[in-house]
Amino acid sequence: MFDYGIGRPLCQAFPVTNAVDQQCTITQPNIRQRFLTTPRAPDSLRPTGGPSGKRMRPEDVTRVLEEVGAIRHGHFELSSGLHSPTYVQCALVLQHPTYAEQLGHALAAEFHDTVVDCVVSPALGGVILGHEVGRAIGMRALFVERDASGQMALRRGFEIKPGERVLVVEDVWTTGGSTSETIRVVEQLGGRVVGAGALIDRSGGRLELPVRAEALVEQKIPSFEPDVCPQCRAGGVAIKPGSRFARAGV
Repeated sequence: MFDYGIGRPLCQAFPVTNAVDQQCTITQPNIRQRFLTTPRAPDSLRPTGGPSGKRMRPEDVTRVLEEVGAIRHGHFELSSGLHSPTYVQCALVLQHPTYAEQLGHALAAEFHDTVVDCVVSPALGGVILGHEVGRAIGMRALFVERDASGQMALRRGFEIKPGERVLVVEDVWTTGGSTSETIRVVEQLGGRVVGAGALIDRSGGRLELPVRAEALVEQKIPSFEPDVCPQCRAGGVAIKPGSRFARAGV
C-alpha cells in the first residue's frame, strides 16, 4: 500500500507501532479507522460500463445521480443566470472515486474514434470529470480558470502546444457558456479542439458549439429567464448553488 503522490509505503508515510518482516501492519486505532473503514458506494448502486470502456446507458447514469442525491429540487439560479426548479450537483456523485472513474471512462468511450492529445476542463465543475477522462485515454488533463478580471485563462504552468488536439470536458451544459469560453482559450493558444463532452446536457436542444458534442445524459429540465420565472412570479427567491457564485462571494 502506498501513499499516493509521494510513493512511500504507508508505514513510512504514517508511522505505526508494529511493523514486522517489512510488512506495514497498521495497529493504531485512528489509522485503522481512517484506512480500513472508509465508506464505499454500495455494489447495488454501481452502474454498468466503466473501466472496461463500455458505454453506460443514460438510465444508469440518472439512477446513480438520483441515488447519491445529486439531482435537487427547489428554486435555483444557475451559473448561466437562468432560473430552474431543478439543479444537478455533479460534485455529489464525483466525490465517489468509483463513480468518477466509471463516468470518466464512459465519457471517453463516446470519443473512441477521435484522436486526443489532452483534455481541458473549465474549473471548477469540470476538473474531476476531465481528470478521469484523461486517465481513461492515457493523456494529461488540464483546466482553465477565471483570472482576476473574470476571464477564463490557462494558468499554473499548464501549456498547450500549437496543433495539439484537445477534448473539452464539462460536468453540465445549460447554455454551454463555460465550454465555449474554454474552447476560445484553447484556440487562442494554438490548440485544436476536436470535441466537447459532458456528463449532463440540460440545454433542451439549444446547445450550440462549434465542435462535436457528446453527453452521457440528456435531461429535459426547464429553465427560465428571471423575469418570466414562474417561481419568482409566485414570490419565491432563487438560491445560487454553483461554484461560480461561491467564488464571487454571492
